[in-house]
Amino acid sequence: MRQKLRLLLTGFGAFPGAPYNPTQPLVARLARLRRPALDGVEISSHIFPVTYAAVDQQLPEVLAAQKPDALLMFGLASRTSYLRIETRARNAVTMLWPDAANTRSSKRGIAGHADAMLFGPHTARLLRAARLTGIDARASRDAGAYLCNYLSWRAIENVKAGGPQLAAFIHIPLLARSGAVRRKGAPRITLEELVDAGEAMLMEMVRLARKARTS
Repeated sequence: MRQKLRLLLTGFGAFPGAPYNPTQPLVARLARLRRPALDGVEISSHIFPVTYAAVDQQLPEVLAAQKPDALLMFGLASRTSYLRIETRARNAVTMLWPDAANTRSSKRGIAGHADAMLFGPHTARLLRAARLTGIDARASRDAGAYLCNYLSWRAIENVKAGGPQLAAFIHIPLLARSGAVRRKGAPRITLEELVDAGEAMLMEMVRLARKARTS
């Protein structure tokens, strides 16, 4: 019997300055999806504590346990009002902001003298899928220098080392309350709109992973 296609969704917990992280309800909603197109697909999820140590310890553990064909990661970009599909991870770590365990990086880079690592051309397909739902989604070349970028870097390393065939990281904004009047400067995207875009990107990742399996 052909092994099921496996997709791993990840989000983050709270961190300094963000006591509520909307990636958690988003990942929970997406992990519960039941669609005919997902027959034969096993979806699992994981929420990372916002610490460097947790990423280094838990990412290898969850990849070894779940053995996903594709990895779709979400993180919060609280100063951005739109969806950001990251196209690369930078070899950069902030020394200014501590993680949720109050740990600061002692160096500005993640690994050696490399500049950046690309997720791959599939990010353009994810961008198109998200935009077709009507959400404001844009490609990004800068995932920052905090845990989202750090996880992105480690994920790409695992792809290159023979782990998941595909990985992608999506930055989401702070969310507007569903049905609330949208005031100027207030968050514009609701959780329902984000779930729609997330589902579209998830479905696209499934299609891409199936194609990668047969190539």
